[in-house]
Amino acid sequence: MELSFPDIEGPVAQRGIGIIAPFDLALERELWRWAPLEVSLHLARTPYEPVPVSLAMAELVSNPAHLTAATRDVLHVEPEVVAYLCTSGSFIKGLAHERSLREIICRAGAQDAVTTSGALVEAIGHLGISRISVITPYDEVLTHRLHEFLGEAGCGVVRSDHLGLGGGIWKVNYRTIAERIFGADHPDAEAIFVSCTNLPTYDIIEPLEMALGKPVLTANQLTMWACLGRMKLPMMGPGKWLLDVF
Repeated sequence: MELSFPDIEGPVAQRGIGIIAPFDLALERELWRWAPLEVSLHLARTPYEPVPVSLAMAELVSNPAHLTAATRDVLHVEPEVVAYLCTSGSFIKGLAHERSLREIICRAGAQDAVTTSGALVEAIGHLGISRISVITPYDEVLTHRLHEFLGEAGCGVVRSDHLGLGGGIWKVNYRTIAERIFGADHPDAEAIFVSCTNLPTYDIIEPLEMALGKPVLTANQLTMWACLGRMKLPMMGPGKWLLDVF
């Protein structure tokens, strides 16, 4: 029997994004929902650390040696950009430290680098946002570090809420997150930022933006948006305010 194949070369040419994730990331499936058909995500994880979500954990998962090793783990598949997918690990020591993390990733061999908190700074700059509300799953200490980071970037926090979780962040349901976002809104806030790449948000962004009439920016959304922008690919998924930024 003679086999017949379609007259195509296929498969679709693959374009890669390297992802450096904290050891406890549980939302790979959400990340893939932001990716166009031709984009593949190649994940590496930082080593396990037996500590709760905290300032100490954020410092451990942003260790330069860990980022260097994780970057090298994904280089063989030739990603066009490598993203450090951790909000707290990239904001805890301010803008200069966030920049240094990108430099570490590039020195390890990446063509280009993104961090989640760096993507947040890019987004508020592109959207012209100077006043924002934030919601985090962290404790008060770590949440305050986010306020300081945003302040250094020229964006004031007008209202804030935090869940105070030490683990299991990916288990928080949409209803709880949506209620907290509504509670964190403020008339003076030009947008709301939902921190943490382990907090699920994909399906609630669009209805919340429609209800609140302002951008709802989330950690995974912004990280993928910044990566796709560097690859000259269109923004995918919910988040109408970001669709035409790059």
